[in-house]
Amino acid sequence: MERIKTGISVIDEITGGFRANRTMLLTGDAGSGKTIFGLHFAINCCDQGLKTVYVTTEEDADDLFTQAKSFNWDLEKFAEEGLISFIELAGIRARLIEAELSIDIDTMKGNFAKILQNIPDDTDVVIIDSLGSYTAKLTPYEFRDRFDHLVYELKEKNITSLVIIDSATSNEFNELALFSVYGAIKLMKRENPYTGRRERVMDVVKMRSTRTPTQFMTYEIDSNGINILSSPEK
Repeated sequence: MERIKTGISVIDEITGGFRANRTMLLTGDAGSGKTIFGLHFAINCCDQGLKTVYVTTEEDADDLFTQAKSFNWDLEKFAEEGLISFIELAGIRARLIEAELSIDIDTMKGNFAKILQNIPDDTDVVIIDSLGSYTAKLTPYEFRDRFDHLVYELKEKNITSLVIIDSATSNEFNELALFSVYGAIKLMKRENPYTGRRERVMDVVKMRSTRTPTQFMTYEIDSNGINILSSPEK
């Protein structure tokens, strides 16, 4: 069973990495580090020589380059080498991409598979950040149908994927999405009942055919990205 390292040491030690050619789901509160997690994974995929596509619906590539630099990740080098490319679906740049690639953003809402329409055939990894922009006004049945199709198409293309969903979308559709994906990780912020301080915790909700921790893991976002501070609680 081939695995792809995430670059987050504790996760890789526990799980061996993400299963290749399968879809992982990442959900989380605002400010919990979802995009940083996505970038951390993307950088590590490039380090492994995997051709990666980052689909962004809320930021443009310049924003991601800026974030990456704050962690000393040379995203621009990987872009120049052709190891990572971006599909931007937000703001002014989204309109330019729409004109160039004939993407109709309005018609893409609720049609998740269309996001993949312009991904090169030799792509190894796709990160979608985030899918929430395309769930407006969908019924639970419509979401399940479209999400299942997206996961199926990614598998058919032999693509390893990380799909990020915001907390609002997760609250509405999380249970449905969990049925379709190979694994899921949730990022949260909570108050520690012993210290009274706010902290970030990670829950490996599921990962098929993999031993996973049953307890939350505390983590921080430091100069190296996502850093898990505690081994799984006993």
